[in-house]
Amino acid sequence: MKKRLYKSAVNKKLCGVCGGIAEYFDLDPTIIRLAWVVFTLLGGSGIIAYIIAALVMPSENI
Repeated sequence: MKKRLYKSAVNKKLCGVCGGIAEYFDLDPTIIRLAWVVFTLLGGSGIIAYIIAALVMPSENI
């Protein structure tokens, strides 16, 4: 079975992007969310990257 990257419908706070990335890499969604916050604070482009990911990533079909 081929792994696909989807926005999560279960681990969702805003759009499900961090939850989907966590499910893809089999990690805790909190770790991904904290990493995204650090990425945003250090570089400032995390918000733009999140918006782009939310628009580009397909939703998970349950």
